Amino acid sequence: MHHSPVPLRDLLREDLEAARRGDPAARTSLEVALGYPGVHALWLHRIAHRMWHAGPLLKLPARLLSQAARAFTGVEIHPGAVLGRRLFIDHGMGVVIGETAVVGEDVVMFHGTTLGGRSMTHGKRHPTVGDRVVIGAGAKVLGPVVIGDGARIGANAVIVKDVPAGAVAVGVPGAVRTRVSGIDPHADPALYI
Repeated sequence: MHHSPVPLRDLLREDLEAARRGDPAARTSLEVALGYPGVHALWLHRIAHRMWHAGPLLKLPARLLSQAARAFTGVEIHPGAVLGRRLFIDHGMGVVIGETAVVGEDVVMFHGTTLGGRSMTHGKRHPTVGDRVVIGAGAKVLGPVVIGDGARIGANAVIVKDVPAGAVAVGVPGAVRTRVSGIDPHADPALYI
């Protein structure tokens, strides 16, 4: 995963384009910019994240901005979370991303997804998600697990162990299944079984 400093304007434009590409219902960039809560949450997070890392005096305003974004969009992203380029949060409502979560590039995440912790200790307690990962609606990825590049997490799966690159994980608790080629990469991963 590569997270180099990118001008904020470029990140926001890429987020908009990722939503247009990721959602076949998206008709125009204006419609996405005005009517997609996942995009709004991501944009507000990118600002809050920069504030969070700008110094101790901006941590409280960053946290308050993240809470305003949560009230406005239904998506809660801690300002400390590291989100890669071209993330697409489809539908948005109910997504929770914890403070020490790291999300790679070109990730698609559906509503109800949680990247949460399993303990109340300090330190790394949230998932690390690789590049080109798809996380289905309602999936819970918990603890300092690693989701490898290109993995697919099925709707409502509960993941508490690492998922290898290119694997598909479904069920409660999440179990790795063999991936079938030739299926839409944004389709629900549960369809692979």
